[in-house]
Amino acid sequence: MAGPPPDVAAARSAVRTALGDLPPGARVLVACSGGADSLALAAAAAFVAAREGWQAGAVVVDHKLAPGSGEVAARAAAQCRDLGLDPVLVRAVDVRGGPGGTGAGGPEAAARSARYDALAEAATAVGAAAVLLGHTLDDQAETVLLRLARGSGVRSLAAMAPVRGLLRRPFLGLRREQTEAVCRAAGLEPARDPGNAADGPWRAADGSALRRAAVRERALPALVAALGPGVVPALARTAEQLRRDGALLDAQAGALLDDAVVATAPLILDAATLAAAHPALRSRALRTAALRAGAAPGALAAVHLDALEALVTAFHGQGAVQLPGGVEARRRCGRLALHPAGTPPGGGTE
Repeated sequence: MAGPPPDVAAARSAVRTALGDLPPGARVLVACSGGADSLALAAAAAFVAAREGWQAGAVVVDHKLAPGSGEVAARAAAQCRDLGLDPVLVRAVDVRGGPGGTGAGGPEAAARSARYDALAEAATAVGAAAVLLGHTLDDQAETVLLRLARGSGVRSLAAMAPVRGLLRRPFLGLRREQTEAVCRAAGLEPARDPGNAADGPWRAADGSALRRAAVRERALPALVAALGPGVVPALARTAEQLRRDGALLDAQAGALLDDAVVATAPLILDAATLAAAHPALRSRALRTAALRAGAAPGALAAVHLDALEALVTAFHGQGAVQLPGGVEARRRCGRLALHPAGTPPGGGTE
């Protein structure tokens, strides 16, 4: 008997590998938008779960950012039910960025934040051990380009991790055309997300196309035309290599931070220990220290870390550094203290 088509087999194998650590009976949810990637993931998950003893459901998030989004969500949910997924949840969310792009990061960032909040709520509601996302190798390449354009560091250029908490991305090794082939083989009808097209209705405040849509429809095809089709897997491979390097640097920076800690409440660090370290480790240690002290992770930027660095390596009596989240850092007597703003610890100044 002939086996499944190669792309179908690859999708199923990817899901089986991604969930291989879960015990029989574990529940997983597929995040399904109705697009080809997530519908292919739903089909693969339904097939694999039935044979491996997992319970597979789905959650469809309606961002309400485009006309007819409710109908798209309903069709996606219906196809998931036809595949045998259960339960199939539909969650409508309030995207605070809105189509006009208000708020940090504009509509894309707001939609992403609302989506992940809805996925977390759905997973909690049904007791899911994992939520599967349909991001592909092409999505990974787009993410690397977007973050390169922002001037991001190694941590950010590592792009999307295969596993992050409850979230798992089985398809990071598959191309978008493979997911489309899976949908054709399964008789599924993917929706075309207008937000993924550079000529779609979603626009930034200045009228330009959304950034990811512009990369997908314009920038990446131009790179492929100029450099060849290998540029897409090369970008994704770069992210994987940076992720490995970043994990090593994070471990070493964690050891450095442990060595530098003098007290934990408030967090006080020995400046000389930090100053003697390699800059790559020191910057990571300072970032972790800032987060540990309560700084807001989404707002902590390079300018804040540069100011912390100056307190360690170029101190000339400057005052406290204000960090997002109501935290300030101040150097006193050879030590760097991070604490709630307005309540510095006692001690003399240098």
